[in-house]
Amino acid sequence: MSSIRIRAKRLGDATQIRILIAHPMETGRTVDAQTQQSLAAHFIQTMTVRHNSDVIVQIDMGSGIAKDPYFAFMLNGGQLGDTISVEWSDNKGQHDSASETLK
Repeated sequence: MSSIRIRAKRLGDATQIRILIAHPMETGRTVDAQTQQSLAAHFIQTMTVRHNSDVIVQIDMGSGIAKDPYFAFMLNGGQLGDTISVEWSDNKGQHDSASETLK
């Protein structure tokens, strides 16, 4: 099961894109209440969003982003049947990708 949920919807001449990623986004500064040990940093470093094969958003992130990050933005244009795809990678080498067809 993918960690990414994508919602893409036509609104007039534009496309609304909403992305939710299930990820702990740990800064490395949190102390476990039971063990008193710091939790290791674990955060998304890069995210890429594509419309069909064209990159429309490239984000470099750090540890300051909240758990389960949510992104929303508008794309000028877009047609029914187009593909919106998202991929991310984190500082521990994990990665995921997902795509949604514009309906």
